[in-house]
Amino acid sequence: MIVAEAWKANYLLWILPVVLLIGLIFILGLLVLFFGLRLYAKLTCGRYREKTKMDGKTVIVTGCTSGIGKETAKELAKRGAKVIMACRSLDKAEKVKDEIIEATKDAKVIVKKLDLSSFASIRAFAEDINKSEKTLDVLIHNAGYAETFKKAQSEDGIELTMATNHYGPFLLTHLLIDLLKKSAPSRIVVVASSLYRLASVNLENPNPLDSMPAYLYYVSKEANILFTRELARRLEGTGVTANCLHPGLIDSGIWRNVPAPLSWGLSLINFCFFKTPLQGCQTSVMLAVDENLAKVTGKYFSDCQESSISNSASDMGRARKLWEISEKMVKLEEGEPKI
Repeated sequence: MIVAEAWKANYLLWILPVVLLIGLIFILGLLVLFFGLRLYAKLTCGRYREKTKMDGKTVIVTGCTSGIGKETAKELAKRGAKVIMACRSLDKAEKVKDEIIEATKDAKVIVKKLDLSSFASIRAFAEDINKSEKTLDVLIHNAGYAETFKKAQSEDGIELTMATNHYGPFLLTHLLIDLLKKSAPSRIVVVASSLYRLASVNLENPNPLDSMPAYLYYVSKEANILFTRELARRLEGTGVTANCLHPGLIDSGIWRNVPAPLSWGLSLINFCFFKTPLQGCQTSVMLAVDENLAKVTGKYFSDCQESSISNSASDMGRARKLWEISEKMVKLEEGEPKI
């Protein structure tokens, strides 16, 4: 018995360090993997390195109080553009405006109220722009909304994600199109996402109030691509181009409404795989300023280069049908421009 107890004690003394060593190696391996993936993402993400200036140009960037919108506004201001920050929160926008001006010194930055989920707000904003601005060289649809579980609808009775991410930009483009045509050559840039591949627009249910909000974010991103392609087709010969892009997976705060403990996992994923907002804004900046893209339209870009899209997103029949549905959803009024 004594011998057995002694053997057992020696066995535990021997096996415990081995188990601890294996555990330590496993943890170190995970850390190496995480940091390696993060380094890989940084080294392979696209970066727009041209120094093209935008002196004398006027640009609207929607939703730019944080994330890639903020960095896009800052980058364009650095290049000399007059940047109009179209934002829902004026307080946050004014703070960002001060940051941009401090960072860029002579930047021309203006803050204006815009809630893309509200047709009334969009019409008021567009009326203001059309009266106050002589030209509009670039319109960047950057603003995006994402929710996980909480279902909500806009003041116009439209599911909130679709209202903000698709129908709002659709209406705003119509209301500013005459100014964009007058300013040609001009550009429209739409921030979509490769996550569109996880869903598909249901053309039989254009106001999906009963659908899961998180799923509708992906739906709205396919709608962005379909909208851009049909928009480009309708604008052929006008001097106004329209392109869309995948900025990469960005830790931009768009998932800030995700509750714990799900948010803990997303935080780890953000750290390992997601780009910084500065990295994420590069393709938006390129599409806004690159002289080589002056006549490129109807394309989808990722990491500062043209990229392919799915058969569903490239179906022009679906794009035209969504356009016709969207015209009815936003209720274009008499006298408002149609594209």
